[in-house]
Amino acid sequence: MTRGNQRDRDRERAAARKPNSKNSGDGLTPEQRRERDKKALEEKAAKKAAQASGSAGGTSTDNKNKASDGKK
Repeated sequence: MTRGNQRDRDRERAAARKPNSKNSGDGLTPEQRRERDKKALEEKAAKKAAQASGSAGGTSTDNKNKASDGKK
């Protein structure tokens, strides 16, 4: 038994359900998109650096660096 055109119809339906990742629809050229993404990453890194420097003396969530009382 063959499936006929069921596979093709299924692919068409799946493509219609999800957005096309190759064409993001923002109307930007690849170079413009790179510049936009670079700027966003720089802002994110600056925000994270500011947060890290602001909370350097704060509490740590790293279990390896927590002080222990020496008892095991």
